[in-house]
Amino acid sequence: MGNVVNFETVDDYNKFNQHETLHPLISVIDFSKAQPRTGSKMNFGLYCIFLKDVKCGDLKYGRATYDYQEGTLVFVSPGQVLDVENKIDLYQPTGHGLVFHPDLIKGTSLAKSMSEYSFFSYHTNEALHVSAKERQLVLDLFSKINTELQQSVDKHSKKLIASNIELFFNYCERFYDRQFITRQHISSGILEKFEDLLNGYFLSEKPFTIGLPSVAYCADELNLSANYFGDLIKKETGKSAQEYIQSKIIDVAKERIFDIDKSISQIAYDLGFKYPQHFIRVFKQRTGTTPNEYRNLN
Repeated sequence: MGNVVNFETVDDYNKFNQHETLHPLISVIDFSKAQPRTGSKMNFGLYCIFLKDVKCGDLKYGRATYDYQEGTLVFVSPGQVLDVENKIDLYQPTGHGLVFHPDLIKGTSLAKSMSEYSFFSYHTNEALHVSAKERQLVLDLFSKINTELQQSVDKHSKKLIASNIELFFNYCERFYDRQFITRQHISSGILEKFEDLLNGYFLSEKPFTIGLPSVAYCADELNLSANYFGDLIKKETGKSAQEYIQSKIIDVAKERIFDIDKSISQIAYDLGFKYPQHFIRVFKQRTGTTPNEYRNLN
């Protein structure tokens, strides 16, 4: 295991990339100013957004890898560790980045909405691929933030900087919506695999050993982050991944209820419910009748 480079402050990252620190809590990075370097494992205590323009190896995040291509945005939140595999000996980084400390946005509207930007929990192989027009818009927003950093700090600085970051994130949400649509064949393929996964799950012993299938379990089986998987399923079906799983559970339950040799309690356990009462409650919420009522009506 190689050495880990830790970035706890914006100044740490600025020094690593040969930048002057204009503001202690935020910086816009031009990677072409950094010295040539080899890939290394990096631990971030900052929010970082990288607009990468050069192939420097296969970026590893968790179990997945992402081969950098031109025009991709990668989002990193505090506590995440990035690693580069298949490193080339020496490369000159290019591209741009925005880094900021969590303290920058405390007390702003952005702090309240940060949890809504689910792309910070995407794997790097789920990075945002931007068009030339989108790339230019990203650079323009970075430039606006950098221009503000050149000004003397006053009572408006924090609000203006945070507002521009929030505007940037809102555009990224639009770009991801476009990516989900333009890659619809991939989305459809994931949905088919999701359906196959659930079908196989209820034909196996997993409900006894694991319990009810979770969104995290399904995403992991499909080699996707839970947030990316959830957003993709929502765009494809209009339902959340959890709602889709519950619909599948009820569909399977409806079939099994007709087996009169099994009690409702046994069916609940077979599906992965710990308690029959939970199954009865969920079934009634979804169908308007209890399992016994459904059995008798049909």
